[in-house]
Amino acid sequence: MELSKEQCREIIAKRIAQEMHEGDVITLGIGLPTEVANYIPHDMHVIFQSENGMTGVGHRDLSAPENPLVTNAGGMAVTTRPGAVFFDTAMSFAIMRGGHVDATVLGALEVDEHGNLASWMIPGAFVPGMGGAMDLVVGAKKVIIAMEHTNKGKPRIVKNCSIPLTAQGEVDLIVTERCVIEVTPQGLLLKEINPLFSLDEVLAATEATLIVPDNLLQKAV
Repeated sequence: MELSKEQCREIIAKRIAQEMHEGDVITLGIGLPTEVANYIPHDMHVIFQSENGMTGVGHRDLSAPENPLVTNAGGMAVTTRPGAVFFDTAMSFAIMRGGHVDATVLGALEVDEHGNLASWMIPGAFVPGMGGAMDLVVGAKKVIIAMEHTNKGKPRIVKNCSIPLTAQGEVDLIVTERCVIEVTPQGLLLKEINPLFSLDEVLAATEATLIVPDNLLQKAV
């Protein structure tokens, strides 16, 4: 089934929001991951940290006047939740590196069977820098990857990453518009699939070997 980019992003962000728990400290990467904040229930208390120096990031409110001084790491204007705090980059990275982040949600170019992550550069293309991804994946207690399953029809979940790595063996969960995959010591476990897609469609769009359990869950977001 063909989905628009907007539909894919909504499906992925909504599903990842279900991984959050009361009281979690969460860091969202630039791009698609920032949309996860829009789908957290208003009565759930989680603390979103932005690597540019803020905790207490709220939902995006397109109807509210934008404050150019209050943005997420991608430079997008955001709201704040009660108790929001602003600080410098040194404090922000101390939070990220010090084991204080319960989960981070990051985009990726490729993830492989070993939980390796490639997210920061394509050889020959302009690279603005790695940002905080390397710090986040080793500092966060759980690493969740938010990405579309393929890029122009080419699988992004592969046997071995073919481009420079951000980190080795740090990915815990992969969420795409097609499925949810857990990285285990035995390999990539297919936990659930979006009922808009068949199992055969998921397997055909994945280069890596997937472990398919007998009790595979089909779950619409």
